Amino acid sequence: MKQNKRKDASNNTYVLCELDAGIGSRTMEIMIKTNGKFECIQNENQICFQLSGEIDHHNAVAMRSDMDKILILNHPSELCLDLSGIDFMDSSGLGLIMGRYTIMKKLGGTTVIKNPSARVKRILKLSAIERIIKIEEDK
Repeated sequence: MKQNKRKDASNNTYVLCELDAGIGSRTMEIMIKTNGKFECIQNENQICFQLSGEIDHHNAVAMRSDMDKILILNHPSELCLDLSGIDFMDSSGLGLIMGRYTIMKKLGGTTVIKNPSARVKRILKLSAIERIIKIEEDK
């Protein structure tokens, strides 16, 4: 797989990937939006937000707004919330997750949480969020 990267005026990074699937090559551009708190990786019908740092009341508001705009504009069929980079999360983080789940449900899509740290996994377990949102870990 060959990759070329470019940035636009808003500091969004675009990765142009050339894939060879055996029956011919296919080129697709994937946008990666970075705002310091998360990266948005979009391909096909999936959007994956790779979150980092802390999710508390102060930064959850801005993250919610940015994420909602991306989801509403793109109507993905699947949302992935990668929490591997989260050091701390309080109830605002749970609200952030549940709000995105609600939006995806209204759009007819699914939500999955990936790679929560042990600390975050404990909070998720106490909230019983795994009853409605699938939690996965990369091996």
